[in-house]
Amino acid sequence: MPKLFSPIQIKNVTLKNRIVMSPMCMYSSVNKDGMLTPFHYTHYVSRAVGQVGLIMIEATGVLPEGRISEQDLGIWSDEHIEGFKQLNEQIHSYGAKAGIQLAHAGRKSEVNSLPIYAPSPISFSENYKEPLEMMKEDIKHTIQAFQQAAKRAKEANFDIIEIHGAHGYLVNEFLSPLTNKRTDEYGVNKEGRFLFLQEIIQAVKSEWDGPLFVRVSTDEYDEQGNSLEDILYFTNRLKELGVDLIDCSSGGVVPNRVPTFPGYQVRRAEIIKHEIDIATGAVGLITSGLQAEEILQNNRSDLIFIGRALLRNPYWAKACADELKTNLEAPVPYERGWK
Repeated sequence: MPKLFSPIQIKNVTLKNRIVMSPMCMYSSVNKDGMLTPFHYTHYVSRAVGQVGLIMIEATGVLPEGRISEQDLGIWSDEHIEGFKQLNEQIHSYGAKAGIQLAHAGRKSEVNSLPIYAPSPISFSENYKEPLEMMKEDIKHTIQAFQQAAKRAKEANFDIIEIHGAHGYLVNEFLSPLTNKRTDEYGVNKEGRFLFLQEIIQAVKSEWDGPLFVRVSTDEYDEQGNSLEDILYFTNRLKELGVDLIDCSSGGVVPNRVPTFPGYQVRRAEIIKHEIDIATGAVGLITSGLQAEEILQNNRSDLIFIGRALLRNPYWAKACADELKTNLEAPVPYERGWK
């Protein structure tokens, strides 16, 4: 059996294969209330039907002002629980596991009706609002919001939680010297810049005992940003805190051009996996079964996160199985077409 289709156990959860639907914003909560719509059920469940092992729900705001856009999903209220519970019931019915990415956009929030916050009052670009510098009470409030979001995720029967610490959103803003100019205990050096994420993880783990992932921008593409040595420090600290997997993305901290090519982020996933001895997820222009299989067979990563390829083809897993000349069990209604 190709490794791409082999099961993997992470803590108390077994994924039937190594394919993960990467969290991607869908901008489809049309009433701007963070609620799921019929589109979300069609979108996510169709990928479960397509035999993706783990469906990771898009960046979901732990606070209203923490959404990337006003059309993003939210989990800041108990009213959000029931919709996610119904979605997860459908995802699970096809043998997939369900994860949710808990997020706060920080200075990159485009929610116009609310003030936005960041570790330091520096706009992302001239096209973005200037954020308010977070006071200690704002930091505490946000950490509590992540904690309550984790509690709601558990009640909604998610299998895995991922904390969004990449792409220049709030957690990443605290981690990076490009965006964190604080002089208190949440800034100054890499130990201080890590403190906000540390306290979020501790708060989340007080409510959540399942697998915990963190998405990290492993390269900031700026000489004044975090170095690879800094990233290895952060990921080692995450391992010490009990994080189970590092989802290795890159960029987004400042509006720099990111050089992209097939598998352009895989090398950092490989380095972190071996240097820190922690499971990693590879993401970024992975488009074929052969490419994914090479990454896994050469022990460069443990999971394959797929974004745009799954937008193009909900049955990407089937295409990979055909390419790798292996059988993929079909949902009963599809058996005639998958043989």
